[in-house]
Amino acid sequence: MAKYSHPDAFLELVGQEIVFSDWHTITQSQIDQFAQATGDHQWLHVDTARAAKEMPDGKTIAHGFLVLSLIPGMAAELGDVDNLNNTINYGLNKVRFTAMVQVDSRIRLRQTLKSAEKRADGSVHLVFDGTMDLEGSERPAMVAESIRRLYPTKD
Repeated sequence: MAKYSHPDAFLELVGQEIVFSDWHTITQSQIDQFAQATGDHQWLHVDTARAAKEMPDGKTIAHGFLVLSLIPGMAAELGDVDNLNNTINYGLNKVRFTAMVQVDSRIRLRQTLKSAEKRADGSVHLVFDGTMDLEGSERPAMVAESIRRLYPTKD
């Protein structure tokens, strides 16, 4: 895992891939818990018996928003940042779900720093081009442009 001396270090990393997570397996339990939390119980996510008959390869698929929600945890592999008070997920500019993520599939996050800007409040505004790779697929599971703000500790 990378180590950075200060949030300002990211100002020099534009254009570099700085997040490359480990593989994460999507489980039915995870899909079911997400359905419970969001109220999205569409059968193709949670009905394993029906999916066995009607879905490609007979498997349920993860919610697109479940895959999206994994970005913060997987992006934690950004590294250790000294002199960091906190980080916030500021939002998304665009998201596309480009391939179905079947249960028991493995995904990983790669993020390239698209831009970095020092803000008047001292924070560093980061925009990432992200790809959620889907193991064994030519197409990624998702592409997303995400935004984070890093707030340094006050001197």
